[in-house]
Amino acid sequence: MPMLDPATREALEARLRFYRELGLTDFYRRPIDRTNISIVSEDPTISQEMGASSIPSEWVEDQESQSTIDQETTPIPPRKPIQPPPISAVPSEDRVSALRIIREDIGDCTRCTLHKGRNKVVFADGDPYARLMFVGEGPGADEDAQGLPFVGRAGQLLNNMIAAMGLKREEVYIANIVKCRPPQNRTPEPDEANTCSPFLFRQIDVVRPEVIVALGATAATYLLGQRQPLAGLRGRVHSFRGTKLIVTYHPAFLLRDPRQKKEAWADLQIAMCELGLKPPSRPAS
Repeated sequence: MPMLDPATREALEARLRFYRELGLTDFYRRPIDRTNISIVSEDPTISQEMGASSIPSEWVEDQESQSTIDQETTPIPPRKPIQPPPISAVPSEDRVSALRIIREDIGDCTRCTLHKGRNKVVFADGDPYARLMFVGEGPGADEDAQGLPFVGRAGQLLNNMIAAMGLKREEVYIANIVKCRPPQNRTPEPDEANTCSPFLFRQIDVVRPEVIVALGATAATYLLGQRQPLAGLRGRVHSFRGTKLIVTYHPAFLLRDPRQKKEAWADLQIAMCELGLKPPSRPAS
């Protein structure tokens, strides 16, 4: 076995120390399963048409919404979970530092092709001590420019959704499956999502939210490790890395099809029930 030069050995030891600090001590190499990257097309499933009269008023768009061109059930290749083992619970006082370590490890990332067109790495936003976490697909143009998740039109709707739950954006934690903007906001490719999502899993292990809300098909697919239409994933509580996970529509999809806002509100009410939250009272008209 060839000897490592001093510089390489020092770098390797530093990396191992980093992983030990996060509680990762067992390493193995998993053989590539080619079936995980096969492309399977599925017919989109459209939820039944329902009005938005019973949803919170903050969700209603003042301007006329765009017609629905595509559906939330965008085909995504199936995959098996490729996750680092959960790390030990990080003491509350160390969460900010632990998240900073993850961000520093990402660095000026060039691990996949998404770095070629990005402006900024979009790490996360919100409270490291949040009870509720939202996970989306990836940054858009506004997010890529500002370096923060969900700051465009979809972000404004997400803010309204959070407010309808009786919370503030500053009280939740928000991140994405991939941290660089895909070209033309396309769905991340499996190799891109599989390369980037382990950082998200580590963020989840540090924050340890009580409830995660997966926003859209891409987030649900890479968190749960299975490809199903949202209709088969919504309406129930899943388990993920010791946390309760609920699936709903992505805010960008709700902007295209406001008819589904009532369905999304029903999903958020499940999350609220798990957290023991009640919607804020409304002033008498």
